[in-house]
Amino acid sequence: MSIDWQQEMKQRQEEMMERLTELCSIESVLDESTAKPGAPFGKGIAEALEYMLKLGENEGFSTRNLDGYAGHVEYGEGQEIVGVLAHLDVVPTGSGWSSPPFEPEIRDGKFYARGAQDDKGPAMAAFFALKLVKELGLPLKRRVRLIYGTDEESHWRDVDYYFEREPMPDLAFTPDADFPIINAEKGLVDLTLSGPVPSLSGTDEGTWGLARFEAGERPNMVPDAAAARLEGDGDVFELKEKIQEYLLTHRIRGYAEEADDHLKLVVEGTAHHGSEPDRGENAAYGLARILGELPLDDNGRRYVSLINDLLSDSFFGEKLGIAQEDTRVGRLTVNGGVFRYQAGRGQHVELNIRYPISGDMETIRTRVEEKCRPYGLTVTDVDHKPGHYVDPEHPLVKTLQKVYEEQTGEKGEPFAIGGATYARALQPGVVFGPLFPGHPERAHQKDEFIDVDQLIKAAALYAQAIYELAR
Repeated sequence: MSIDWQQEMKQRQEEMMERLTELCSIESVLDESTAKPGAPFGKGIAEALEYMLKLGENEGFSTRNLDGYAGHVEYGEGQEIVGVLAHLDVVPTGSGWSSPPFEPEIRDGKFYARGAQDDKGPAMAAFFALKLVKELGLPLKRRVRLIYGTDEESHWRDVDYYFEREPMPDLAFTPDADFPIINAEKGLVDLTLSGPVPSLSGTDEGTWGLARFEAGERPNMVPDAAAARLEGDGDVFELKEKIQEYLLTHRIRGYAEEADDHLKLVVEGTAHHGSEPDRGENAAYGLARILGELPLDDNGRRYVSLINDLLSDSFFGEKLGIAQEDTRVGRLTVNGGVFRYQAGRGQHVELNIRYPISGDMETIRTRVEEKCRPYGLTVTDVDHKPGHYVDPEHPLVKTLQKVYEEQTGEKGEPFAIGGATYARALQPGVVFGPLFPGHPERAHQKDEFIDVDQLIKAAALYAQAIYELAR
């Protein structure tokens, strides 16, 4: 049977983009304040899951909602299962968007919305791929299960819950990074470091008290904004002038704003995915550099020194003494994603560390804590995901390689990444798209988008991949 997968998917483009617009209009960001039974991660995420399951019901697929933690849409018969695991939760939007992030728009052939690329666009592409297989009446020997997670951007409580109650697919991929095929991922550990801070009392003459320092929302995002509040008896206007001169001289985007008894300092950066911290511009690091030039109280100076001494401009763990690499996935990376300091309340740092498969998480944790202890912080929480590797000769990899090469005419060699995808929750599992080589990666950034033509091409690849894996 000869099938023009690309042409078949183009005929469904209009409907697919309509459904994607509806899905991306749902603000599915983790919201503990609206969590309840059936919606463990908040109202918006529950709505997104229900939307996809209802879409599946309307197409005649069988569906299951596992208490709001995850769900699936299933088609076909057989004992074995082919899985496609995508996620419907998205990271916070940040600032600086040129259009509202939950009011999707298509401009110049690009679909703009939070989740367009990570991971609602690919999730919808896989749905329409399965829809195409069903409409063509293609014979399958395995069941196909589209699994929708809801906590990928946080702690993966969704997949833990799901796979405690449902079988692991026999073959599976996740559409959550790049083509052609990703068969190896770094180990990932989020370290939270915390410590006490005394209340800010009177400061010495000529010294400013750091009352507050804030930056970042998630450890796996490069912070694009940071703010500090300085208090003291000195000349606030003079301090403002000194800071603005520093901003201008060092080409740091930001501003200082004075009040009667304090000064607010804001620095702007450039958001990026935490797996590539060197490609963003960490606003917290910029803010710490400025504050490091000022006479601060002892506790404030110690917190700022922690950032400057151990993190700033050290994206590969050199300052923390954990730098390492291997031939399969490359260098260890460190992203300082969340910073909180408040006099009288405490201090807090969240690090996103991605390490080679040959690395050891406990050694990394111990060394980080040893380095941070002199600054008054100790490790208070650890979220760890081991590295992941699938042999390039595995039938799953070979089948996807065949599909990619047939449709694109390009070589489909598997490769490794520093990102953490659902592939590591699968046994076996790899990443298959949605981004083609040379196309911009916009996950976790403002003005996130996906090229419409590229998304349709990806959907066509998913359709053939589902068929080849399940027939």
